[in-house]
Amino acid sequence: MTGKEKMIKALRHEPVTGHVPHFELVFYLTMESIGKVHPLHRTFSQWDQMSVKEKEYQLHDAADCYILTAEKYMHSAILVFPLVDDFNTIRRLLEIIREKSGDEYFLFMHGDSTFSIPDGDDMMNFSVRMYEDPDSLIDESKRRTEEQLEFARKLRGTGLLDCFGLCSDYCYNTNPFFSNEMFDRFIAGPLGEVISGYREMGYYSIKHTDGNIMPILEQMVACKPDALHSLDPQGGVDLAEVKRLVGDRVALIGNVNCGLLQTGTEEEVIADAKRSLDQGMPGGGYIFSTSNCVYTGLPLERYELMHKVWREHGIY
Repeated sequence: MTGKEKMIKALRHEPVTGHVPHFELVFYLTMESIGKVHPLHRTFSQWDQMSVKEKEYQLHDAADCYILTAEKYMHSAILVFPLVDDFNTIRRLLEIIREKSGDEYFLFMHGDSTFSIPDGDDMMNFSVRMYEDPDSLIDESKRRTEEQLEFARKLRGTGLLDCFGLCSDYCYNTNPFFSNEMFDRFIAGPLGEVISGYREMGYYSIKHTDGNIMPILEQMVACKPDALHSLDPQGGVDLAEVKRLVGDRVALIGNVNCGLLQTGTEEEVIADAKRSLDQGMPGGGYIFSTSNCVYTGLPLERYELMHKVWREHGIY
């Protein structure tokens, strides 16, 4: 089975042979691991001044970074970040990855149109708008949804992209930012619409949010994503409980505790990775990963210890 085939089977709750599929939303430690700067850490302020040859070199080098990482760690999927915000350049990057790797990997990009927790600079203004000018937020959300779907339409039928990652964060470790009523009013409609639109075009959807998703779990699942990521144990999310509640309706991704990867003992890391596999794998519909990403500053040897557990124990 290719990584792409394994991902699709897991998302469809079909039996997988061999290793349970595994990937990371982002693997930032590329310089330490393979000697290449991660594409998100590169700046291209003078992109428009580059020659065609130089642009092509940069695109090939970014593609190599993604593929070499996936090859080294046997990832089934690659989340692709564009180097610049230009459709033709984005398409060319996807083309190069496919030319170099064929259909080995399940490729996806960000594609969430919904509001996330506002940052500190905008939190007061956003909160006031929810109560005093909700129609403007609803209109803005509709525009964002149509923009995302239009981008997807441009790639439909090319075979370059398999999925969209819906990466707006809704939750803190304690509770969601949005109440259940606010979620229904501002999030559920656009989320369901963009997921439905992607599905009609043949794309899968993976909904990501960190934190304590339990109060809005049913509302998110009702929007019918193909999978939920990251099932954050630091937000009190219990993988076994989520699997019991919704595992028959949505695939589950993640739950290996990033906090333990950073500060726990090696024994704790091993035990937590085994726990995630033991809770997630039975019955299928599970994809192994950290509870966030392999972020800058995480010791590479800790991720590789987790990966060793997956190689040895994550086998159907």
